Amino acid sequence: MSDAPRCPWRFGAAHAVSTDWPPGPRARWGGWGVLAELSRDPLAVLARWRAEYGDVVHLRVWPLHQVVISDPALLHEVLVKQHEALTRWPRGMQVFGQLYGHSVFIAEGQAWRDKRRALAAGFSRQAAQDAAPAIAEAAGRVLAGWPSAHPAWRADQALATLTLEVIARLLFSLELGEAAPTAAQAVRTVLAASHAELFWPASWPDWLPHKRGKRQARQWLDGLIQRQLHARLALAEAAWPDDLLSRWLRLHRADPNAWPLRAVRDECMTALLAGHETTGATLAWWMWALARQPEIQSEVSAEACRVLRGRAPTAADAPALTVLRRSLEETLRLHPAAPLLSTRRAIRPITVGPWRLPAGTLLLLPVQLAQHDPQAFALPEDFCPARFAEHEASTHPHWLPFGLGPRVCLGQHQAMMELTVLTALLAQGFSWRAAADQPAPQPLLQVSCRPDALWLDIRRRVG
Repeated sequence: MSDAPRCPWRFGAAHAVSTDWPPGPRARWGGWGVLAELSRDPLAVLARWRAEYGDVVHLRVWPLHQVVISDPALLHEVLVKQHEALTRWPRGMQVFGQLYGHSVFIAEGQAWRDKRRALAAGFSRQAAQDAAPAIAEAAGRVLAGWPSAHPAWRADQALATLTLEVIARLLFSLELGEAAPTAAQAVRTVLAASHAELFWPASWPDWLPHKRGKRQARQWLDGLIQRQLHARLALAEAAWPDDLLSRWLRLHRADPNAWPLRAVRDECMTALLAGHETTGATLAWWMWALARQPEIQSEVSAEACRVLRGRAPTAADAPALTVLRRSLEETLRLHPAAPLLSTRRAIRPITVGPWRLPAGTLLLLPVQLAQHDPQAFALPEDFCPARFAEHEASTHPHWLPFGLGPRVCLGQHQAMMELTVLTALLAQGFSWRAAADQPAPQPLLQVSCRPDALWLDIRRRVG
């Protein structure tokens, strides 16, 4: 970022605790002007406030106090060491609960712990490795339909279809085919509507005419899930395929009180939305970064071709794809798919740097700003995969695209395996550059952050 004010307490320095609020923008009209400004371009506005006021910024939006934390060490302090003093923002969970129901993403307390424990096996490192052949098979079908050459390929839309086919395979053993673009658009519609509602104190009912698009998109996605759920139940259990839906229906059969069919539906919706949009966004940013730096693209492609020799990647190939891995890790540093973690609410007083914050304070957690911190990463705005040459990003204390603490992303192993397999297929099979006479993509934040439009000149590799 730009020259944000340096504070003597940063990165673990000793400090005296103050009961005053951190600095921040003036709260005009009860702070609603601040909220309106934030709603228009959250990432740019948060970056500007950080440059003006520092790594901890106070926002007064009546009747609430909100504090933005972009210092990576303080994020670790809050999310790891003080996590028991936090819960998620009730308003945010109300908005997302309309889509996800009472899934593991929404649940709190013991309900969350029980769900997380029950779901963990399906998202373990081993489960992710076991899923690699299914990922490659689903992706191979989609990539076979990509053009051999196209001077202005709408890559972000193509990648959204690709990742939706992959998650449909992992979740339902389903090939969406011609329905994939419709499903991808439905996901974007409901996420965009939910993002907009976060900046309002209450939501209008979905039956109102102006919410028709959200209502229809949600109904379409619900219909897809319900059809898969009931078709699976119509089969003998011995005939069930090995996928996430089968795992969760076995939880239902083992304990229908703890896992009613509604709970299975909720986890399916969460996996469908989170497992598709975030991966597609990361792939789009990765392709754009390599389009702008052809020398890095050449390194990644040469490695993929040398390791794979024309075959589909497997989990066993991942350790040898070191250059590719670094390019992915750097993409996730520059463009984390969820650049703002779920807002937390303090349920008792907490200490953040030199400030003692009262119960009820909301904590905004822009992980993207933290990963652009110049004290954590040299040349933070540059795409530089070599920064992870000596140590994997996962060992860096300030690389946190999947969050931190007990609520770290449940699907992080699956996400990294999926990204590794898909980028290896893309690097082995295609070359690309920025399309001529097309604008550079701009960040579009709608829960996840993706390019608004990514146009590439793409060519299929021969031989």
